[in-house]
Amino acid sequence: MKTIRYYIPAIVWLFFILVMCTLPGKDIPHEGWMERIHMDKIVHFGLFGGMVFFLCLGVYWHKGRFSATTLFMFVVFAALYGLSIEYIQKYMTVDRSFDMTDAAADALGAIAGVWIFRLFRRWFLKPGTNNAIK
Repeated sequence: MKTIRYYIPAIVWLFFILVMCTLPGKDIPHEGWMERIHMDKIVHFGLFGGMVFFLCLGVYWHKGRFSATTLFMFVVFAALYGLSIEYIQKYMTVDRSFDMTDAAADALGAIAGVWIFRLFRRWFLKPGTNNAIK
């Protein structure tokens, strides 16, 4: 049970994504300028980039290192989670629909999450320590 504390930010973020992506369509702002810049794609990109970032951070706090395979699995998990949410939006929510471009933004955000974590680790985490939550 002690291990879970490393992953609390990622778990909270996963639930946050689920809640935000299953809100009824009427609860989502629909401003003209937001649609012109595809704000929903930017939001999906950020949400799923954040998911991978927090998963990487949890593994780093827990183990102090991780492999390329772990990073790849996080990206695959995030992309599949995003695709699953699109189906949930299609079949189980009010005024929401399946959008493959949202799923693509989720996958691209997940890939970006790996890069952001690597930069964060280089800039802010001390080398040689796992900066773990004690």
